[in-house]
Amino acid sequence: MAIVAILLLPVVTMLLYGMDRTEDWLARGPRPPRRARGRHLRLIHGGRRQAATPAGRREAGTEAA
Repeated sequence: MAIVAILLLPVVTMLLYGMDRTEDWLARGPRPPRRARGRHLRLIHGGRRQAATPAGRREAGTEAA
């Protein structure tokens, strides 16, 4: 009977540790809400003024952005 108790000791230890962590997790309050970090889309005033050209067909004299 002592051998069984010694063999079950690691199992009981892990069970108690797991229950303690679960209890702490359940008792913890909610986290504060996340805030935006200023990474907002900024649109260019006026938008695109020229018609889009297919890739590879750029007019002479225009620069690639």
